[in-house]
Amino acid sequence: MSWFIGVDVGGTFTDFHCLNERTGEAFVHKAPSTPDNPARAIVEGVRTVADRLGIGFADIHRLAHGTTVATNALIQRKGGKVALVTTKGFRDLLEIGRQVRPHMYSLQEDHPEPLVPRHWRFEVDERMTADGTAERTLDGKDVARAAEAIRTAKVDSVAVGFLFSFLNPEHERRAADALAAALPGVHVSRSSEVQPEFREYERFSTTVLNAYLQPVLARYLADLGDQVGRLSGTIEIGINQSAGGLMSIGRAHRFPVRTALSGPAAGAVGAIHVAKLSSRPNVVTLDMGGTSADVALIRDYRTDTAHDRQVGGFPVRLPMIDINTIGAGGGSIAWFAPDGLLKVGPTSAGAVPGPACYGQGGTEATVTDANLVLGRLSPRGLLDGEVALDAAAARRAIQPVAERLGFTVERTAHGILAIVVANMVRAIRTVSVERGHDPRSYALMPFGGAGPLHATDVARSLGMREILVPPAPGILCAQGLVVSDLKEDFVRTRRTRLAAADAPAMARVIGDLAEEARRWLDAEGIAADDRETLLALDMRYVGQNFELPVRLPTAALPDAMTLARLFAATHEQSYGYANLEAPIEVINFRLTARARRAETTPPPPATPPTAPPAPVGRRAVHFRWEAADDTSVYRRDALKPGHRLTGPMVVEQLDATTLLYPGDRMTVDAAGSLVIEAAP
Repeated sequence: MSWFIGVDVGGTFTDFHCLNERTGEAFVHKAPSTPDNPARAIVEGVRTVADRLGIGFADIHRLAHGTTVATNALIQRKGGKVALVTTKGFRDLLEIGRQVRPHMYSLQEDHPEPLVPRHWRFEVDERMTADGTAERTLDGKDVARAAEAIRTAKVDSVAVGFLFSFLNPEHERRAADALAAALPGVHVSRSSEVQPEFREYERFSTTVLNAYLQPVLARYLADLGDQVGRLSGTIEIGINQSAGGLMSIGRAHRFPVRTALSGPAAGAVGAIHVAKLSSRPNVVTLDMGGTSADVALIRDYRTDTAHDRQVGGFPVRLPMIDINTIGAGGGSIAWFAPDGLLKVGPTSAGAVPGPACYGQGGTEATVTDANLVLGRLSPRGLLDGEVALDAAAARRAIQPVAERLGFTVERTAHGILAIVVANMVRAIRTVSVERGHDPRSYALMPFGGAGPLHATDVARSLGMREILVPPAPGILCAQGLVVSDLKEDFVRTRRTRLAAADAPAMARVIGDLAEEARRWLDAEGIAADDRETLLALDMRYVGQNFELPVRLPTAALPDAMTLARLFAATHEQSYGYANLEAPIEVINFRLTARARRAETTPPPPATPPTAPPAPVGRRAVHFRWEAADDTSVYRRDALKPGHRLTGPMVVEQLDATTLLYPGDRMTVDAAGSLVIEAAP
């Protein structure tokens, strides 16, 4: 069993990246998605892959899966019916929230309706204090009454969230056990297990989301496991988490909320892998697909982790790779706002009907239509011609926009692309400039089906000179799944002053986390040599309201002065200010356990080929709207390590198209990535 298969399910295509760990052989495949049942496309794709590779299903060791099922269920509000059992007096917490408007300048905009209607929220008499001691013991009769009301309501799942349960989960555990016994077949989620951290609103909201998703993910994962099991009972299934790293199908069933950003996280992991192969420790990623663009910043081969995100309009308190997502993709629609200005996105034509050039009934101008009109996409179509494109339909879609602006179709198409590029530049500035990082000192890594098409425009706008295009940019999320570690995150909230006297208390907390991580690693059967633990602390100045995550260089706890300096450096980078004399406190202790895969080793330098690659054709490409340039077209598989070329040129492959402007210089590195130096 030597083959690993990564499967990333998108709205239009399901991508497969297959790797033979013994020989290093790789194979990629794309198949149409089956939105009614994503598992069907996965299983059919595995059958096709096995047939083309000439292997049996018993040769496949692991299937790693990035799923959008949870995300789609939240966006479309198609989760289960949820009840909430909470501490007496906190029934309305989900609606009160933080008492802030969702948008500062929109007085009419409101928060989404709570996923738990008020008549399905039940209070029980219990109270833990802020030091974790029980002021009022849990009233079992209240729990029994709540269980009876929940049975009558016929809900699918129950969320249990009590005050200060992150310090002492005893009451939550007892209530959850009683509810599970009284309500067979009903899923039960408790906040002290989903995410045992302080800030009750975010903790309750995350637990409700977990309960809301459990019925949906349970059905999907059961179906996927059953279908894959019929192929071979030896295939292990790993589900990607929003924080990167795989978890077992059983843990995904218990904690489906951890998959809310599963797909984009896989892209970041794949980007780190490619960055290591090309020896580029600092990159900014641009994952542009059909509907959205995801950007992230990688420093020293590591991404930052965010713990407070909004998914589907609801706050989620979980570790997630810090990714900024905007509505900018190939299907993004050009439209006029009430002020008469042209906008692009976030509304998308999606897969159905898709851009006008797909010939499936779309009539509105999209980014893909603009690229086709300007000659940047092949008139043969996508996927090596399997998906035909209609250039005349693209022109017809853009024509009404051009007439309203008084421009030619080509100038309008160029303007559409300029707007979508500006949107992506803003997103990159959010994860770089606004957090104290200069993007000019980073390489831009575009991937996704549309990323390499717009990379030069984005890089120039930000002053970035180097672009790194992976060997299979449209399949990188699936590749990230293949190279992902098994991973689990553990957290404890213990508010502790940073002082020498508190060092023993901090060491005890870290020891408890390490023991919990050890038990998980043992349960997963991870060998001692393959284990790795990483430690981080959420720290703040005393009196501040929010913390900053501080990575520690080792899993051992440094002395107080070293911690203070690490926090000061983090605070300085984020806010331009630090004060080593001010008192500092630790709020959360975080430990990440990994089952490491083999380290990625960059290949030796490439030997330049004896002959330059031959173009497969030429076509007119509009790099400027005024005129078209006669441009060489190359096949990506003809570009070998060591080849050097100068733009203008178009590089085509199964999963993406890469565009080089006049004067751009490209080298194929030893790992097969295109290293492009953007012309000034």
